[in-house]
Amino acid sequence: MAIQSKPVQKLTPFGAALAGALGGCFSTAVVYPLDVAKTRIQALPASAKGKGKDNLSMLAVLLRIYKTEGVSGLYRGFGATMLNTFSMQYAYFFFYSFVRNHYISRLTRKLPIGSKLPPLSTAAELLLGALAGALAQIFTIPVSVIATRQQVGRPNGSPSQSGDDSFLGVAREIIAEEGVAGLWLGIKPGLVLTVNPAITYGVFERVKSLILLAQAKAGTGSKLSPLLSFFIGAVSKTLATVVTYPYIMAKVRIQARSADAEDGQDAPPLSPHHTKAHSKHVGALQILSRVLQKEGVVGWYQVLAMQGMQAQITKAVLSQALLFMSKEQFEHWALGIMIIAARIS
Repeated sequence: MAIQSKPVQKLTPFGAALAGALGGCFSTAVVYPLDVAKTRIQALPASAKGKGKDNLSMLAVLLRIYKTEGVSGLYRGFGATMLNTFSMQYAYFFFYSFVRNHYISRLTRKLPIGSKLPPLSTAAELLLGALAGALAQIFTIPVSVIATRQQVGRPNGSPSQSGDDSFLGVAREIIAEEGVAGLWLGIKPGLVLTVNPAITYGVFERVKSLILLAQAKAGTGSKLSPLLSFFIGAVSKTLATVVTYPYIMAKVRIQARSADAEDGQDAPPLSPHHTKAHSKHVGALQILSRVLQKEGVVGWYQVLAMQGMQAQITKAVLSQALLFMSKEQFEHWALGIMIIAARIS
């Protein structure tokens, strides 16, 4: 029996991807209503600033959704988001494990026999994370576009032209209106935002290695506690979110097409998937440039943006911290699944 389990004692890229995907789905499901509120706040055009700061707080938006749409409104687009989370996390962790292992193997081959490979530098960790994130984005962004439009919903419950707000129904409408390329709206800011998980995981791994080194010297253990993992994950994600928030907001507005409405086009801000086709969409740089001209750099983080950033940090930090806290457990489960699969085959 021991011989059979040897090949899977260490997680392969597929195993690491499975553990990351399951952990991502778990953490996203726990905070999903916050994700819906966050998306709706960020999707609003700049004209919504006049409605008042209180109306745009996460709690106010959650209560408004509950009153007007019920519990189902808090879980609008849940299936698409779970599919997006699973595919994105699986692709990210697979590519990250694959690229990282390949890079480490190349470095190891160049070392003298018997030499130990030093820890990867922060720059190397960030670069590997960004490369993995870019590959994952290319393959999974269509699901993200559909999930975003489902979460934003339709204004005042207006009916759709096709009468189908399902995952496939929204996908068909997007393709009919804008072609297949419509499923890749926001790909450019999405690629830029690969630095977000790169910063998150780079900072987490660096802080983790320093703490483990300190614990080893003090003789207090060789593993992080779940609470400490939660805290380090929260700090790492907060830093990454603050750095990349302007592009996060721009990406959501592009995918929800509220940026088109703000630019004077005919797509209403809360009716993202039953409007006429547009030949050209406002880009992320145009959105950021418009805010910069009107309000300066601080405008990216003020008023509506501030509410959106607070919502982004609340949702993202809780989700990421839960993922880091439960990651080791999901790795054990993934390893168990691989052992069972190896024995069956």
